Amino acid sequence: MDAPLPAKPRPNIDPVSRGFWENCRRGVLSVQRCDDCGNTHYPGTPVCPACLSSRQSWAPVSGRGTLVSWVRFHRAYWDSFRADLPYLVCLVRLEEGPLMLSNFAGEAPDEPPIGAAVEAAFDKVDDELTLPKFRVAV
Repeated sequence: MDAPLPAKPRPNIDPVSRGFWENCRRGVLSVQRCDDCGNTHYPGTPVCPACLSSRQSWAPVSGRGTLVSWVRFHRAYWDSFRADLPYLVCLVRLEEGPLMLSNFAGEAPDEPPIGAAVEAAFDKVDDELTLPKFRVAV
């Protein structure tokens, strides 16, 4: 009999990232925006990478983007992902500019086309965690 798999790692939700994860729970994708210079960036940072202001907020974005790259993992670097093998990880450039690393929602295409239009989808893990993922837009 196989031993049960350990739980998957969870993001560290801290004061900087809390707004992002709260928005995901509501089904809203967001990026951090500097309240002083307007720079948008992801992941969140304590200060703006453009002007060093500490005045940051989480701004909703469209959830649309372009597939920049992807990789298919055949090895489980964490035992908890063993049952998901093989799985795809994607790199998406959001319409608003920032890059986001994630997974495909649902069943991913066998060979996702680079440059394809993608849109955000949300995977509710439990009452406290919802993961943003992407699917090829139809």
